[in-house]
Parts: sequence; structure tokens; C-alpha cells
Amino acid sequence: MSDQIIKTELEILSKKELHRTIKRLASQILEKVPDTVSLLLVGIPTRGVYLSKLLAIYLEELSGQPVENGCLDPTFHRDDLSRVGTRIAKVTSLPSNIDDREVVLVDDVIYTGRTVKAALEALHSWGRPKRVMLVAMVDRGHRELPIQPDFCGRVVPTSKDESIDLRLKEVDGDEGIFLCKKL
Repeated sequence: MSDQIIKTELEILSKKELHRTIKRLASQILEKVPDTVSLLLVGIPTRGVYLSKLLAIYLEELSGQPVENGCLDPTFHRDDLSRVGTRIAKVTSLPSNIDDREVVLVDDVIYTGRTVKAALEALHSWGRPKRVMLVAMVDRGHRELPIQPDFCGRVVPTSKDESIDLRLKEVDGDEGIFLCKKL
């Protein structure tokens, strides 16, 4: 008998539905922060960075103004590295001053809340934003910390042996959201 792992997946959102959801999230962000000059989107690697770029494009279409975005890698602020493992950290790229900005952290999937906690700690080492909000494309539950997204694309309850894959063309060559389970 082989030790091969079989993985099944179910499409939650197609490419078209994914982009419609990102546009909806952009509209919701614009309702909360109508002054896009103060708005800063900050993506959490890997897919949060690309998701923030897509949000910036849709926000500019809606508002007529460009929206600044950056990247913040919270790897060295995590309290669970022994559990999740280490990886090569991405370069953090933020404007020189984030003080008094309306910051929206962008993550692909919120699960335990530990990535967002680490991102908040990392962000505050760069300055003091006016407000920090969170957008997550998928909330799969199982929170270990009291952290909830302000904007959420989909809530997909999962078991602990399931995972959610957000696929974006720039990273994966494919687009959509998939529920995956190892058999």
C-alpha cells in the first residue's frame, strides 16, 4: 500500500465569483473610509499582498483616486513558530509614515487569529495608525484569539483537517477559492 496522500477539493468560489466578492469588499471599505487619501492597504504575505493589489485596483475604479498599498511580513512577531514552522520572510514595504492613516490589513484566510495578532504587533513597530481594520477573504472559524475581520468575503466553517485555498493568478496560475481535505 502506498503512503501517498490523496487530497480532495471542492470549489467554493469560481474566478468570476471571487472577483465579484473582491469588488464588494472594496465597496464596503470605501463606505467606511470615504477619504481614500488616508487609506493604506497592507497585505500579509503571500496571497494577502496580491489580494491588496486587487482591492486597490477596484477601490481606484470606485473612487477615482489611487489607493496606496504595501506589504507587511509578521513572521518574526509570531508566537507559534514551533507549530507553523518558519519560512523565508518577505520584505516589508510600507510608506515611510503610517501615523494617522486608516490601515486595512489584508489576509487571505483567517483561522486561529495568530497571523493577524503578529501583523498588528509588526505594524505598530512602524508607527501609530489612526485606525486598523481587517479584511479576510475567507473566515474558516476555529479562532484562538478574539480577532474578527471587519470585512469578510465568505464565512466557510471547516473542520480542523480541512483547509481553504485562495488561488490567485499571480501566485498560482489559477483563480478561485477551494475547500480541501486530505483523505
